[in-house]
Amino acid sequence: MGKLLAVGTTNAKTAKNSRASAIMYLAPHIQNSKGINICPKASEGCALACLYKAGRGAFNSVQTARINKTERFLWDKQKFAEDLYAELVKLNRKAEKTGEQIAVRLNGTSDLDFIGIINRRLNVDVLDEFPHLVFYDYTKIVGKVRKYIDRSDRYRITFSRAEDNHDDAMSALKIGAPISVVFGVQKNGNLPKMWNGYKVLDGDTSDDLMIDNKGAYVIGLRFKGSKISMQQGVDNGFVVQV
Repeated sequence: MGKLLAVGTTNAKTAKNSRASAIMYLAPHIQNSKGINICPKASEGCALACLYKAGRGAFNSVQTARINKTERFLWDKQKFAEDLYAELVKLNRKAEKTGEQIAVRLNGTSDLDFIGIINRRLNVDVLDEFPHLVFYDYTKIVGKVRKYIDRSDRYRITFSRAEDNHDDAMSALKIGAPISVVFGVQKNGNLPKMWNGYKVLDGDTSDDLMIDNKGAYVIGLRFKGSKISMQQGVDNGFVVQV
């Protein structure tokens, strides 16, 4: 079976990261044989804007590989945790040899607590185990933000604002976590400087900027899609009109 983690340079956004990176892509939502939602808080607007089929994800072979990884997870979570841990061991060893820090994003197109899954199944806290790796993710589960906020130096989580979770987004900001907001701005358009009293950083410049910027702020993202779909996003509240 193939590797679970992909090198960051395989993704247009993670390729811009200031550090070496690795990312894991699964098939989002319920695209699996068990019909289990691995993006449990995905909203209608989120599904509309999903990047699952963007970039390399548009190729059938890439989608098939992501579905296969998802099936591996759903049918044998213990073995999946063991395989993922083994890859992280190798990645940490590589980082130690080269003297670099590697950023790891375990939820490229999913929203699961893999840090917790490995801990429960293998009794290993990867945040302590791998000093040369730093973990980061986006989530729509505000409980996950609260769970790891005190360990944000090792695992930086950004809450993803959608049309149905504004209160959770503001709660995340209040406890000192960043949030991401999709604005009605297309390629090369200007993002706002502030949103609801919080500074907006350009999230399209790199994927790991949340690691280098602490505290509460907004990661602004431009809408990736057609003008028609962007207007649909504005209408349902997922996309914030500028």
